Amino acid sequence: MITTRPPAVAGLFYPGDPGALASAVDQLLADARSEQATQPKALIVPHAGYVYSGATAATAYATLAPWAKTIRRVILLGPTHRVALNGIALPEAEAFSTPLGTIRLDAQAIAAIADMPQIVFSDKVHAFEHSLEVHLPFLQRVLTQFTLVPLAVGEASPEAVAEVLDRLWDGPETLIVVSSDLSHFLPYGTAQQVDRNTCQHILQLDDHLQPEQACGAFPINGLLLAARQRGLTPSLLGLCNSGDTAGDRNRVVGYAAFSFPEVRHA
Repeated sequence: MITTRPPAVAGLFYPGDPGALASAVDQLLADARSEQATQPKALIVPHAGYVYSGATAATAYATLAPWAKTIRRVILLGPTHRVALNGIALPEAEAFSTPLGTIRLDAQAIAAIADMPQIVFSDKVHAFEHSLEVHLPFLQRVLTQFTLVPLAVGEASPEAVAEVLDRLWDGPETLIVVSSDLSHFLPYGTAQQVDRNTCQHILQLDDHLQPEQACGAFPINGLLLAARQRGLTPSLLGLCNSGDTAGDRNRVVGYAAFSFPEVRHA
């Protein structure tokens, strides 16, 4: 019997009924246009409730469709919202579940990083964390079959995160997803300016983002450092905020999606 982390925000951030969830995700993906000609090595994707950021998230996940059978492992990094943490936490559980089914964790990949000083094991950190969970239904609907390495990132340097990514990088079978929203609770116009500026920093691979610019700043900074070291060039797939989707415009949260293709030389 494998130990499984059950969903914590089903019925809150996304539909709890399997049929309704599959339909919602499939519709978001169908509405998202993708003209990506190169397989993404990494994505940055927002993690709010689907009614707020689902359409932006779908712009990232729709790019994966041509490589649905190629991608067999997902390295998923997101910030911690509920438990303070120094370093990067893996769960002790062996699988994560959503209303769409169970995803096995990648024991081989986890063993490959378990000895690193920035890695800790904690089911408590993962138990109620939504920043990773909300991505799983998208991945389950887009990919054919995959294992998961869920990394909850607390206070961690770009170098500490990039070191973990470097060890797990591998080939086209491995996808990296960083979960992050942008600014929080600014007026609509201010948020637009702040988020556009943050997006420029990401596009320039500037690994000095602060949590007030993006709640996933720590994992993003690690990805940006790794991308710079490996010559990846990101592109912006979508940018909006909750005032554009399902919220009022007095206090909004920003959302953006980015793709990082890896150009392979023959």
